Amino acid sequence: MIRTATVEDVPVIHAMIRELADYEKALHEARATEEQLRRALFGEHPAAYAHLAVSDEDGEPVGFALWFLNFSTWRGVHGVYLEDLYVRPERRGGGHGKALLAELARICVERGYGRLEWSVLNWNAPSIAFYESLGARPQDEWTVYRLSGGALAELGGA
Repeated sequence: MIRTATVEDVPVIHAMIRELADYEKALHEARATEEQLRRALFGEHPAAYAHLAVSDEDGEPVGFALWFLNFSTWRGVHGVYLEDLYVRPERRGGGHGKALLAELARICVERGYGRLEWSVLNWNAPSIAFYESLGARPQDEWTVYRLSGGALAELGGA
């Protein structure tokens, strides 16, 4: 079952974000606090949205999708950017990841959004195979760039 996250879900979402960061060998970079997530997801002007996959047996959250809107200037419509998709290892293979992606695809179709996009680490072969099994294709002609830390502060005039 997939449901929209509530403010009461922030602690479990936070825990799963940390589990995902650990899986991606970057736990030291996962500095978001529960309060930051609460404000981002449920504040006056939400910056992101979340859905939970919950177990049919006990109703416990087993995975999540955290996403936000982007915009295509070429198409003139919004899209969804999936920031994180995670299913707890012991619950993988039960269709939870596919159900989360299907819910986001449904939102896109229902609202007339043109794309559902995300990034995946090059070494994450199981996830790449899963995404490609659903019909997703890599965007090989694009390279992601990022400004952060000192370079961001320098360019921003800090």
